[in-house]
Amino acid sequence: MLNHIVVMGRLTRDPELRRTGSGIAVASFSLAVDRDFAPKDGGNRETDFIDCVAWRQTGEFVSKYFTKGRMAVVSGRLQIRQWTDKDGNNRRSAEIVADNVYFGDSKRDSDGASAGGNYGGNNSYSNYGNNAHSAPASSGNFGGYSAPSSGASDFASLEDDDAQLPF
Repeated sequence: MLNHIVVMGRLTRDPELRRTGSGIAVASFSLAVDRDFAPKDGGNRETDFIDCVAWRQTGEFVSKYFTKGRMAVVSGRLQIRQWTDKDGNNRRSAEIVADNVYFGDSKRDSDGASAGGNYGGNNSYSNYGNNAHSAPASSGNFGGYSAPSSGASDFASLEDDDAQLPF
């Protein structure tokens, strides 16, 4: 079976970091996620508010580097929890259990500078394995890749010859 979800949105509040009785970190936060299409009558897009939870190092990463209003990309699984409210009614809640959390903007963008939709940030923390990486957006480390420091480029120049294309 496959249960994988990826959403991108802005944090509606600062993440809340707590610890279990055994000391395991868990951060909870919610994202405001715009729907892809506006209504046919020309109105504004609807927004979904999605609860997320991140465990262990991912939770610590989120609570340290993300704040209200930051754009985040969350990758994980959808979980439906069943619980009983104070009146004894059975309830269900949907939330994303985050495996990976990525910056969807740069720190500069979230501080008020406008970049016109720079959502390609690649800094993340992954909970897969023990060799996961994390870095603040301003560090220049994009997903563990560092550009070569030498002036030489490994890319060759290509000629723009569309005449040989079959279409």
